[in-house]
Amino acid sequence: MKESGVRKQGTTSPCAACKLLRRRCTQDCVFAPYFPGDDPHKFASVHKVFGASNVNKMLQELPEYQRGDAVSSMVYEASARMKDPIYGCVGTISSLQHQIDLLQTQLATAQAELVHMKMQLYSSMCGGGTAVNSPENVLPPSYRHMQSEMDNDFPQ
Repeated sequence: MKESGVRKQGTTSPCAACKLLRRRCTQDCVFAPYFPGDDPHKFASVHKVFGASNVNKMLQELPEYQRGDAVSSMVYEASARMKDPIYGCVGTISSLQHQIDLLQTQLATAQAELVHMKMQLYSSMCGGGTAVNSPENVLPPSYRHMQSEMDNDFPQ
């Protein structure tokens, strides 16, 4: 199994950042654990969007246990910025939020239609007023709180 981003002692293979920046990769290179030499595109996109100096500053300001997540976020945002230079991942989030809003509207419409159909069924079955046709037996529990409203809207 290949160890991604972990450098062994004595290894002279530079990380992707040092390769791209054409500098000597030291043992304490802040980029080495997160940008392995065999994945140069990962650092190239981050460097193009954020700049190596800024990435270096961000990583050094964070505790080591948070750096991996920060790099993942930067790589994601960099790839999103390459596709959409203006909005980046915010554009994707906005698009997904719009889809959620549309789906919630569709769900509310479907639920309203279901209540309407159940009310029609209830109205047609309530002619005799027996316990079998009571709203408690016709309507699901989630709509029983609407019983008083339904009685007002559909008087017998």
